Amino acid sequence: MTRPDETPGPDEIAARLAKVRARDNAGTTAGADGPQGRGQAGSGLGIGMRISIELVTTVAVGGALGYGLDVWWGSAPAAMVVCLLFGGAAGVSNAYRVVKGLDDSVGLGGAIARKETKEGNKSRGQSG
Repeated sequence: MTRPDETPGPDEIAARLAKVRARDNAGTTAGADGPQGRGQAGSGLGIGMRISIELVTTVAVGGALGYGLDVWWGSAPAAMVVCLLFGGAAGVSNAYRVVKGLDDSVGLGGAIARKETKEGNKSRGQSG
């Protein structure tokens, strides 16, 4: 490695780039062994945290909405029970969308599809 006051030369940059590309083509991630400690487990943890946060927040919003309606209408716990059920149903629906990959941003289904596509390309002799 170079000292901080030295600029790496083109050969060193090319060697480092080739090393990173080889590691990427081998299917390993730098994050799994790197200083951040993030790799495939990090993405799974992220999806799990997203699901749990969505479940908790939808139930909490449903409960708060129901409580507000109960105070406004004077119909103590009826609206809160109904809104808690709707909040729980919305949370389960969101979790299902994330796990099945129906959500645009992340999802286990999208990751599985990318993996199957990558494995299919390898079995046909194609790259990436």
